[in-house]
Amino acid sequence: MNPANRHSGLPVGGRARSMGRVRRRHSAGAEQDLVWLLDLDNTLHDATPEIFPRINLAMTDYVARRLGMPHDEASALRVHYWQRYGATLLGMVHHHGIDAHEFLRETHPFPDLHRIVDRSHALREMLRRLPGRKIVLTNAPNAYARGVLRGLGIAAQLDGLIAIESMRFAGRFLPKPSRSMLAKLIARLRVPARCCVLVEDSPANLHAARACRLRTVVVTGLSLGAVHATGRLRAGRGRRIDVQVQSPWTLPRIVHKIR
Repeated sequence: MNPANRHSGLPVGGRARSMGRVRRRHSAGAEQDLVWLLDLDNTLHDATPEIFPRINLAMTDYVARRLGMPHDEASALRVHYWQRYGATLLGMVHHHGIDAHEFLRETHPFPDLHRIVDRSHALREMLRRLPGRKIVLTNAPNAYARGVLRGLGIAAQLDGLIAIESMRFAGRFLPKPSRSMLAKLIARLRVPARCCVLVEDSPANLHAARACRLRTVVVTGLSLGAVHATGRLRAGRGRRIDVQVQSPWTLPRIVHKIR
């Protein structure tokens, strides 16, 4: 865990440039009380064409090297751990005792993020118009997430960043879709769960959030190569996903559906 964040069980950033404490906003308006928990990859930007293939290859190489197995077996094990635990990291830590920080560092080698991730005026404008606090909640490592936010040029519009290093409790990593982590996060934010909105491309993460009484928004159209069968999702009152949108740029338009 980042030493600067040891003051809390679940550190939550201030302005995303410093990633310090959460900035509390005092307003009488109900919409200003909303807390938007925004996934990063394939939610705020399209990671499918170049970023995900490189992460998958780096993870497979790491598993093959550390466990001394053929590349195809390492790839299958990587996918198995991801499907079982929600993150390959958890399987590697639990079954093989690898160093989590080494794994995150070696599987996200992106010195060229400035070339891959383009600045987005549309995202900046959306975040400026979106009422309430905006916090990025990602299973990606902190250094990578910061790099993406810098590339997108949206750090100044955010109120915080929670990366996977901060999702650790009693020595255990609990990334999305952990309901325990989400419950701890709500307690840390000191707001009712119904005032928190998880915006994601992953149905599993959204279903866990809904079980914790958070509002849920699925982003279905940002990546043409998305792996989730989002076309079959159904959103609406009484369902596990409240609202479906094609892209994050439309979030200000659906605020009335969340309240």
